[in-house]
Amino acid sequence: MSLHSHDLRGERWSRRGCLKWAAAAVAAWPVASGAGCPCSEEEKTDAAPAPAPAAKALRVCADPNNLPFSNRKQEGFEDRIAALVARELGLPLEFDWLPQRLGFYRTALKTFDSNLVMAAPGGFEKALITEPYYRSTYVFVFRKDAAAPIRSFDDAALRTLKVGVTLTGGANTPPTHALAKRKIIDNVTGFTAFDESEGKPGERIIAAVAGGEIDVAIAWGPQAGYFAKRQSVELEVVPVSPTEDVIGDVKLPFSFEICMALRRPDKELRGRINEIIVRRQAAIDRILDEYFVPRLPLETAAHAGTGFEGKAKDAK
Repeated sequence: MSLHSHDLRGERWSRRGCLKWAAAAVAAWPVASGAGCPCSEEEKTDAAPAPAPAAKALRVCADPNNLPFSNRKQEGFEDRIAALVARELGLPLEFDWLPQRLGFYRTALKTFDSNLVMAAPGGFEKALITEPYYRSTYVFVFRKDAAAPIRSFDDAALRTLKVGVTLTGGANTPPTHALAKRKIIDNVTGFTAFDESEGKPGERIIAAVAGGEIDVAIAWGPQAGYFAKRQSVELEVVPVSPTEDVIGDVKLPFSFEICMALRRPDKELRGRINEIIVRRQAAIDRILDEYFVPRLPLETAAHAGTGFEGKAKDAK
């Protein structure tokens, strides 16, 4: 899909737009950015929520078809971290399954009986969020034998290489904004975020690098690291550097801290989960390592690990 059919030139980027994109995106990185925030502005209220009754189960709302994050067989890393949290809480683990699209958080935490969503960006204002448990970043993915390794959006080679980015069908993701700012458009191919024929919507763009269809992919780290390791050729997974760009007077982030999201009244449950995140961070990191999730150090906590110093850096 050519990016000429997806206008990169006319869209303005604002801080509010960035927060809306992040809120929608982390549900199934990168997903439905054009839909804006999954909850409407009318839902915001200044009224203090009534305290929630004690939870009898940890009921997680997750996508049934979105590896490496989650699937109905509970094979994703979010599924495994949810199981760890449930064990620590001493609660049975239950799931509500819902494709992560527009309205996901609203449906999960207001319409369904779910009391936890495993991914929301730091600073998300439409739900109660925990402390972050990892921080990931967009990455460049290219063949290990590439003649011109890419480290930055300012690398001259990006102007001539065949570049792949993820398209959401709505507003552009941070990499597409960064490319458009540099007028890198004609050599860019878009890959839909919603190809779920095999339950692996993030794999297509990485497989295109391995197969030589494109030279470099710019993709969200968890999907890139996981699927790069499953290709038949060796691929490099390199974090976008620096971790933010500037468009006008607005900073455009390429890395995001990931938290868990709860219903607003569930403050007591959030406190217990925050304690688990701190106490079991090493176990969480081991799960993320198993899925080759590229990570940067958390900005708000010193206890998190990083996947770029170990095996997640070199994807095979």
